Amino acid sequence: MTKDVIALTPAMPDLPTLLAGLYAGGPELGVDTVADGAVVQLCAPDGRPLVAVEAPLLVQVPGEVSRLLGDTGWEAPVWWTEARASTAVAEAGQLAGSFAGRLATVLGGTVWPPEAATTEVVPLATDVSAVPVPATGTPAVDVLTPTTAVVIQDRPLVPLTSWLSDALRTATGSERALQIVTPPTARLTLPTRTALHGLPNRWVVQDPDHGYYDGLSGAVLHWKDGTFAPVRDETGKTVPADVFTDASVTGERQLLLTLRTRHAPDTDLRLGRSLETAFRHVTGDPPAGWSTAEPVNLPWSTRQLTDLARARAPRPTWLVAVGPAHRPAIATTRVLRTPLGVEEDIAVAFGYGEAEAPPLDGLAGLAAELDAGHGLVTLLVSVRSARRDLTVPPRPEAPPLPVAFALGRAEAERLGCPAEAARHYRLGDGSDAAAWERLRDLVGRLGLGGRTPERQGRTAP
Repeated sequence: MTKDVIALTPAMPDLPTLLAGLYAGGPELGVDTVADGAVVQLCAPDGRPLVAVEAPLLVQVPGEVSRLLGDTGWEAPVWWTEARASTAVAEAGQLAGSFAGRLATVLGGTVWPPEAATTEVVPLATDVSAVPVPATGTPAVDVLTPTTAVVIQDRPLVPLTSWLSDALRTATGSERALQIVTPPTARLTLPTRTALHGLPNRWVVQDPDHGYYDGLSGAVLHWKDGTFAPVRDETGKTVPADVFTDASVTGERQLLLTLRTRHAPDTDLRLGRSLETAFRHVTGDPPAGWSTAEPVNLPWSTRQLTDLARARAPRPTWLVAVGPAHRPAIATTRVLRTPLGVEEDIAVAFGYGEAEAPPLDGLAGLAAELDAGHGLVTLLVSVRSARRDLTVPPRPEAPPLPVAFALGRAEAERLGCPAEAARHYRLGDGSDAAAWERLRDLVGRLGLGGRTPERQGRTAP
């Protein structure tokens, strides 16, 4: 599988240090740049890419390194330099490890995973002339077919890195599916899981004893016509993998907020304030940081994210934010310009242990605050039984159950329903599956049609 190797260093790798790392295979290997210079590639003498290195990233958000990599002994501020090795050449993984090891040695840092670290020169013994030239210029993509871009990952937790974001944009732009292949021990972050929403995008688990299966639905998969597709029985139904079984019940839960806000497109607009309000209401603190990919590297700043969204307009802007260290929390936001104004589509998840209670009774106050000062359109509150650390395992997880729904006064008036404040409707306590029926009935009575938050659950094969 593809080797992702990361050098964590206290200082930014300068050009001489990067070159020292890139010559881990000796001077006969070449160096090239792609993606407008944001990625440097170590290439075989004939130009075939062996290792792709992304520009160093200064991670300034406390807890972000341990969230994604576990205990490395290093935390923010730290420079994160990530290298990806080609799956086509046997020595590529060693070259990536030597590159990262050289950076860490020169700058006094460390390498993740630690067993990959080396500073040795790695001779290229593979006959690269027999290796097919990659059909893609996207370093993250390992296999490209007319219908599918396949990315192979062997890290314990798969974040939505800039590599994966680029692969998703490339796949979407060429009308291809994005399919991520991992071992059965891997988990996804919520942003990665969100990115795979909607078939034929898939999380493909490669189990040495059970073959391939979908990490979200459990359907047995096989490689057919250039893509991973479900195996079907004689009646046309998908075949479930025997290994895809319920995990033990732990009592851990997640509080989920799905909200939309709308603003007038004026010069005083400051985006991110509704997300900050949700974080403060639930955790007592604002988000710790934000970024356009993982790791989340920038300290929280509504001004900076507003500037980014303005620079990208009228194109949508997608970003991720994480919470303070004392409460697992992660959010994704999509900012888009519509005929009605500037809208923020926000999904937030907060993690709770068995002895911790989500603050359900106080969420009517959150709806009122969002309505009064942040242009609330809709807010759906749900609870699900799932991991406190907010990661997604390749196991069945219970669907979320609605707790409350709120309709902002401006949206109510636009629909012809006079309102002096947000309309807040309690649907359940997070344990009653009938709450979905209550929500559907409510949506019908309010005349919202397809403008309500989508049901958050598994994607069927």
